[in-house]
Amino acid sequence: MRFTLLALLPLALANPLNKRSTACNNSPDLCSKSYGEITHLGAHDSPFVRDSSTSNSIAGDQYYDTPTQLDAGVRMVTGQVHKSNSEWRLCHTSCDLLDAGLLSAWLGDIKSWLDDNPNEVVTVLLVNSDSASASDLNTEFETANITDYAYQPDSLTSAPSSWPTLETMINNSTRLVVFVASLTTDDSYPYLMDEWNFVWENPYEVTAASNFSCVPDRPSSVSGDTSTALSSNMLPLMNHFLYSSDLSSLGIEYPNASYVATTNAASGGTGNLGSTATRCKSAWSGRQPTFILVDFFNRGPAIDTVDNLNNVTNAVGRTSLTTSAAGSSSDGTTINNVFKGLVELAEAAAAGSTPTMGNWIWVGGNWGSVLGGGISL
Repeated sequence: MRFTLLALLPLALANPLNKRSTACNNSPDLCSKSYGEITHLGAHDSPFVRDSSTSNSIAGDQYYDTPTQLDAGVRMVTGQVHKSNSEWRLCHTSCDLLDAGLLSAWLGDIKSWLDDNPNEVVTVLLVNSDSASASDLNTEFETANITDYAYQPDSLTSAPSSWPTLETMINNSTRLVVFVASLTTDDSYPYLMDEWNFVWENPYEVTAASNFSCVPDRPSSVSGDTSTALSSNMLPLMNHFLYSSDLSSLGIEYPNASYVATTNAASGGTGNLGSTATRCKSAWSGRQPTFILVDFFNRGPAIDTVDNLNNVTNAVGRTSLTTSAAGSSSDGTTINNVFKGLVELAEAAAAGSTPTMGNWIWVGGNWGSVLGGGISL
């Protein structure tokens, strides 16, 4: 009996994944796929939630918090990093507008989720709004005790021609991929990758459903040049979220929740996610987007399009969420209820009147700080 067990040991060690589970990122069909070969659903501005905890802030881009997003199949989470009172915090445009707390605390939540879900690979994309150094960010990751999960590329300056399979990343316990836009990389922290060395994106500031584009926009090295982008080995990220332009008179944009059921749908309606993804895949010579980034991911739901791209029909281990606005009273009613007076005043100003600062404060708060320039929420 002892000989039999020892003889079987190499077989068990050769395939440790099967000892835990046969599914990777919620599907057994994805285990043998490379990280760069599949499509990962991304939650745009993941920590900025529109719910009762934020008084249904119109700056919120999601109806559920990050762990719930991950439970439901999201595999890329993004957030904006700002420095406030000597702390690195997750804030939407400004910490005075929407403050989601310490970066390290959010990373700690992701670490706990990875602990509880050993067969899942997660990507974090940080928008480096206040130019944190690699050392600054590493301190936050160390505080969250999450660095042991981090994947390290062979080079920080050029994208690889191929990525490891999900199964390999899981077996190696390198299940966290970290991109930062933008970052001066440091070999001392090889897991912190500058996004623009590894990822290219289509345009993101879209206010009309008919204007979603597949043309590369960032980084500048591939802007407007699909051929160069596709030959760069960088991973394509497809932004697919709408801003509302109802306050365009003030240069203010905020997430468009009223149309998102169509924006995130697998089919039907102008600018739906499924048709746009199919169009981009065709424009990219059959290359499907590695990441699809959406607002209010549960609407649509957006995961249907991602499953279609990945040929996943047997997803397991996901939490099912309502495809409604999750109780938010602001979905589809923002202009009628919250901004009616402000919109009317902005329209009057655009028509040639000269409202006083008191008028602006009365209808919408102190907008003096933004009247000189636009702001995207």
